[in-house]
Amino acid sequence: MKSTTLSIILTIVISLGVLAWLGSTKASGPEKTAVSASVNSASALTTEKADYDFGTIRMKDGLVEKTFVLQNFTTSDVTIKKVTTSCMCTKAYVKTDEVGKGPFSMEGMGGFVPSVNIKVKAGGLAEIRVVFDPNAHGPAGIGPIGREVYVKDDLGRILTLRFKSVVTP
Repeated sequence: MKSTTLSIILTIVISLGVLAWLGSTKASGPEKTAVSASVNSASALTTEKADYDFGTIRMKDGLVEKTFVLQNFTTSDVTIKKVTTSCMCTKAYVKTDEVGKGPFSMEGMGGFVPSVNIKVKAGGLAEIRVVFDPNAHGPAGIGPIGREVYVKDDLGRILTLRFKSVVTP
């Protein structure tokens, strides 16, 4: 019984090692970034880094913002259909070389979130500028926070952008 359990565990560990090795050797350079970001997000739009840490921010300093650059690595145009946020304290703005729209916010809170309908050309870029208001929750909003922005494309795929911070007075 012990040898059977040991054999199963050993087989699983070796299999995971082989899969990790295969995943690391399939692509290198920018192609690797595109593949891994696409798999993680399930979207044709990718970003080099979907997570951002503002560090410690003070409520009295007001709004903070971060711009995420998205790229369409596919050979087809992709349309950003909808952008929503996880909280009303966060607004998002979409911009390409041709057009910019926003602000977009949390769905269901504060009214209707309009469609974006911005096309990102094959190989093209888009920017999502995220603005966080550390004062939005008042004194109850002090401490660690984490928020998300959801970028939905025309095929229903969603790229999630995240940020975190520690809010102080």
